[in-house]
Amino acid sequence: MTAPLTSSRALLAGSLLAGLALPTQADDATLDFGVPAWPGITVKTEIAEQLLAPLGYQTRTHELGLQVVYQGMDSGDIDVFLGGWMPAQRDMFDPREADDRLRAVANNVDGAQMTLAVPEYLYEQGIQSFADLDANREQFDGQIHGFGAGSAASEILEAAIADDVWGLGDWRLVDTSEVGMLSAARDAISREEAIVWVGWTPHWMNLELPMRYLDDPQDLFGENNGESDVLTILRSDFAEANPELVSFFEAFTFSAEEQSWMIQEYGQQERDLDEVAAEWIRDNVERVEAMLADVNDRDGEPAWPQVQAALDL
Repeated sequence: MTAPLTSSRALLAGSLLAGLALPTQADDATLDFGVPAWPGITVKTEIAEQLLAPLGYQTRTHELGLQVVYQGMDSGDIDVFLGGWMPAQRDMFDPREADDRLRAVANNVDGAQMTLAVPEYLYEQGIQSFADLDANREQFDGQIHGFGAGSAASEILEAAIADDVWGLGDWRLVDTSEVGMLSAARDAISREEAIVWVGWTPHWMNLELPMRYLDDPQDLFGENNGESDVLTILRSDFAEANPELVSFFEAFTFSAEEQSWMIQEYGQQERDLDEVAAEWIRDNVERVEAMLADVNDRDGEPAWPQVQAALDL
């Protein structure tokens, strides 16, 4: 349950990339999760697996790139995806929702956001908005740090630079990687130097770095200053056939702070996946009971007593 099935993952990814679908009819009893290599989604998926096992569900995870996850849902090889970050994935999700291939059943993270961030000491000095950046261009050396060319964030910033939004026309986007960007932020903070980077929550950076998000009245990163949803997405035909699982996933939600903790414990501290998931469940028994209040197991019996007994909660 905690580790992907390597042979299955490789076969699935290969078939999807070739534009083929696996014959899944014989394996309809297994709930297949698509999981990109993102720590927060990985831990949430493991929590779901630990809660669903006592309810009679067999589950399997497939580590796949984001686009391949969507392709897998098209072909019927992937049933559930817990990482539909919106609006960044709108181009992939919206057409599939429009023709009833996919269904969003919940926003599973409350408080998600993506926009530009600065160290807390700069914010306290008065750099609190995108409008404050260009007036302080020399401090920043005219650079914004991003986490990878081709990302939605990079496209937004490149367009802002091209259109001279907020006076950024003569700024430069320094795109490296998530690790490179956050290393640069950590180094600058250690010397109390100026730096601005693409920040988001949930993420461990919010727990480990003294940082603040800049205000952007023009909403370059989306409405309400980059406010985001992280959707739980099911194949529409799978959702239609499994109403109890729809009920489960409708209630399966977390705060941005909780998912940031998951990312820190699993992604940064490199703790065992099953231990991190089990700890969250043990520390949030009342939440788990509330999640399962309107859910039954596969035999139609109330879910909470089954989970409580199986996990000794």
